[in-house]
Amino acid sequence: MKRGKKYVDSAKLVDRNALYDIKEALDIAVQTGKAKFDETVEVHVRLGVDSRHADQQVRGAIVLPHGTGKSVRVLVICKSEKAQSAIDAGADFVGAEDMVAKIQGGWMDFDVVITSPDMMGLVGRLGKVLGPRGLMPNPKAGTVTPDVAKAVAEAKAGKIEYRLDKTNIIHCPIGKVSFGAEKLQENFDTLLGAIIKAKPSAAKGQYIRSCVVATTMGPGIKINPAKVGA
Repeated sequence: MKRGKKYVDSAKLVDRNALYDIKEALDIAVQTGKAKFDETVEVHVRLGVDSRHADQQVRGAIVLPHGTGKSVRVLVICKSEKAQSAIDAGADFVGAEDMVAKIQGGWMDFDVVITSPDMMGLVGRLGKVLGPRGLMPNPKAGTVTPDVAKAVAEAKAGKIEYRLDKTNIIHCPIGKVSFGAEKLQENFDTLLGAIIKAKPSAAKGQYIRSCVVATTMGPGIKINPAKVGA
């Protein structure tokens, strides 16, 4: 695959055979963010679990200290008595049956869906639409909750969900290149702390198998897994 000049220049900063300390890896990641836009810094963590087994799932949500740097569009599906509190908390869209019908009609201009438990019977109809996009509300992620206003505030503040994919890897943003290495590390430490705390009791052997950080357009930078959570 032919790479652009900026990628090639960024790749020269990275020793592909090295395992970096967290701080050094994030310093390099910031240096590789050479695109004309403010690139997102992402973390990819491979875990020593098997996502095919229910007792080895790793999933949850955490509010990053410095947010993600991304403007999040929040949809709340709730009954009318909770609608105003959701709006006051900053929800971009609020409704009930009307929003479900709109989504069924193909509307997807939102990033997070929050609902109250009493609306899950209705929201459940959207499973085939929202599920594959990772947008289906879930109690473990705090997006099915009686306190929709609090959930909206957390989403706007930079709450992210972490979950395993089919290859036992968690992919999450931890901020923008413009944050600088120090703020990125605080976000990184918060995310990895939550992932480590969520370790299933059924997990055996080495839990953090590998950890890579990369900007949107930059090369992967390997972090020494022995240093994560140390």
